[in-house]
Amino acid sequence: MSRLVTKDNKLINASYSLGIPEQRVIFLAIVEARAQKQMIDARGVLQIHASSYQEQFKVEKHTSYGALKSAVTGLFESSFEYDDIHEQTGKLAHHVVRWVQKISYIDTAGMIELQFTDAVIPLITRLSEQYTEYDLKQVSELQSEYAIRLYELMMQWKTVGKTNKIPIDDLRKKLGVKPEQYKAMNNFKARVLDLAISQINDFTDVTATYEQHKRGKVITGFTFTFKQKKAPEQLATATNKNRDNATPDLFHNMTDDQINTFSKKLAALPELGSNAPMGASTEQFAAIIADDLKDPDKQTKYSKHLAKLGFKAAKGKVK
Repeated sequence: MSRLVTKDNKLINASYSLGIPEQRVIFLAIVEARAQKQMIDARGVLQIHASSYQEQFKVEKHTSYGALKSAVTGLFESSFEYDDIHEQTGKLAHHVVRWVQKISYIDTAGMIELQFTDAVIPLITRLSEQYTEYDLKQVSELQSEYAIRLYELMMQWKTVGKTNKIPIDDLRKKLGVKPEQYKAMNNFKARVLDLAISQINDFTDVTATYEQHKRGKVITGFTFTFKQKKAPEQLATATNKNRDNATPDLFHNMTDDQINTFSKKLAALPELGSNAPMGASTEQFAAIIADDLKDPDKQTKYSKHLAKLGFKAAKGKVK
């Protein structure tokens, strides 16, 4: 079953530096909130158990205990920064936000309890117009904090398969590279980008490369290109060259033709169109929705919209 991590694009594009344990605790807290099927608020306490950390990230028991303990101090002292437009003045606003307002480690119970700050809540509960979503398992084996952040940045452009050019200074901030770290470009590429790309290619669902942009001999930014790896079920389908587009896939009860038709209609709905990744066209957003409609865990969020558009499905057949 999918364990979805959902973050507002403001948070995806924010500048912050978190270690692996801290990032993983944030992931588990977001997933825990979703599992409880309730909207978390500043008074809501989320519990993260060492056993959950151990199982999700495939580490030893003592490692999971140590990770939770170290994450307490790391998260309480950490903040992130992002820019957006101030509603009242229409001017650019720069925000500095703490992750948690309280976090506790209960040693003998092997768990931590945390409360996000007020400002974090809307950025992880899909209340905003633009957000990025991916399965936690895709980043579970990444051992570099830079790889995790780069994967998240790329997922904003999932249907495009290529990011915009990211200026070098912005990229360093988004990846959490501190000003004093890897100042020489060869070190930055070797210790940050090449390491991150290698791990992403080995452990996630995409294969990625990067292109460097220069002004003269000076590198000014990077563009990342990536493509989805074929899942085992996709490989099986690809070998069936006689597959009938009129035959429904039973797990989602929609034919390929219906997915193609209704994804375009959904992308055109005003209440959904604003969820498209920044810079993506309606066609690109429709492709995102098409992927969601093929996933039984993601398809349900479109149920009421599909009904509005006239889609009707019955067990065993499609009308």
